[in-house]
Amino acid sequence: MATIRRAKKEIAYLVNEVISNSYMALYFQGNDSEDALVAVINKAVELHNNLIDRVNHPAEKNNRKLVRKHYRAVREDLINGVDELFGEISTICK
Repeated sequence: MATIRRAKKEIAYLVNEVISNSYMALYFQGNDSEDALVAVINKAVELHNNLIDRVNHPAEKNNRKLVRKHYRAVREDLINGVDELFGEISTICK
């Protein structure tokens, strides 16, 4: 994540993909798994809000090494969180 703006765009894009896939699964699955898919959507929104807050407030702005570690951790949490949410969607849709 080179810039804060790009980081926010990546977070928004990936979380929106999770939400759109959840709605698509909700459309095809019907009312059978509605509550579980709504819970996945809520988790995705919480992940988005948490990561955007972390991007806006790095740990220590003056130390470049700590800032890089902070953004690296944010990126790893983004990838792991989105992967976990996609996994939940796939288990719900089996």
